[in-house]
Amino acid sequence: MSDNKLKQVVVYGLGAMGRPMARNLHQQGLLVGIKNRTEGKSKAMQNELGLTAFESDSEMFQAADTVLTCVSADQDLMDVVAGFIDDLKPGSTVIDCSTVSPKTARTLADDLASRGIAFMDAPVSGGVEGAKKGTLSVMVGAEREEYKRASEVFAAIGSQITHVGKVGQGQATKAVNQVMVAGVAQAVCSALAFAENCNLDMKKAIEVLSAGAAGNWFLDNRGHTMVKDEFNVGFKLQLLHKDLKICQEALKDLGADLSVVDQSIEDYAQLMDMGHGDDDISGLIRLRRAAFNNQES
Repeated sequence: MSDNKLKQVVVYGLGAMGRPMARNLHQQGLLVGIKNRTEGKSKAMQNELGLTAFESDSEMFQAADTVLTCVSADQDLMDVVAGFIDDLKPGSTVIDCSTVSPKTARTLADDLASRGIAFMDAPVSGGVEGAKKGTLSVMVGAEREEYKRASEVFAAIGSQITHVGKVGQGQATKAVNQVMVAGVAQAVCSALAFAENCNLDMKKAIEVLSAGAAGNWFLDNRGHTMVKDEFNVGFKLQLLHKDLKICQEALKDLGADLSVVDQSIEDYAQLMDMGHGDDDISGLIRLRRAAFNNQES
């Protein structure tokens, strides 16, 4: 089976991550079709890439050996898979790059296995920038032979591809990733709000901080934008809020909780209530600045 590579991919979900992933698969000659729940996005991208127009979605899915899904939430994933499951050939594979719970991944794997279809949970990290450059970090939960079959698909979308274990372990790794992302965002947004209130030259402060032990991806890629109040550059905070709820459930199953998760859920919920749900996660600095303003008053 290991030489039976997957080469005919349909991408389902053309959001901020799915669109560039589809473009990269197309560049490698691996994309046969695209699908989105809002048809306009599919049509526009089909024209952009010059993709074959199938008579029906059923015909498109039957032509594929792989469906790569990238949607927003667990129920969305369950719904879209239910919509195409009858059209997939036995021996084909579903690769899910969404962020959902490990339980959802395992449930889908069981449902698909009963029809002779493989499933891999392959959540990604690296932001919209990584999706565009094809440099995502991909955390794959799958049987090893299935993982090997998908090597060309993964190489088209990412630069750090890691087989982390069986189905569900990819999502567990992503949950750990999101706890770290939330913690780094808390630290950087708090520190930069502090720096602003010390009247530092923010350009110089970010440069020197990035060069030392405090340096990190978030500071490098969001530091300069957030101090300019530009919050439309990356991962939407309402999606991190959703991901952290998954982390919270996984922690509950382990009989534990983490304050950084609980605090971040509370903070991002507050920002969503204020109408900032579409901000990227660096919008958290709004609350950290407000804390300093409250001290002054």
